Amino acid sequence: MKLLTKELEAKLPPLYSQDGKGDEALALVKFFTPDSSWTWYATEYDPVERVFFGLVDGLEKELGYFRLDELESIKGPLGLSIERDIYFEPTRLYELR
Repeated sequence: MKLLTKELEAKLPPLYSQDGKGDEALALVKFFTPDSSWTWYATEYDPVERVFFGLVDGLEKELGYFRLDELESIKGPLGLSIERDIYFEPTRLYELR
């Protein structure tokens, strides 16, 4: 599965465009490891640098940057690749915390 389609890329706002919104920022895309508990929620994206900003739910829940190239290369403990949740509906960060 392609993690980021052209359609999704066009919907993601540019980096820093949701600054100041805090937990009111809207996550538009969800990525997850099917064989682990890590999840990434993207709120913004820079297509040139291929960098997202959003909520990372791993050892802790924290806001931060993550790269598309890294998501495409990561394998979970059972060797499974990261997937995109095709049923994810845009959600405010406060609802995901």
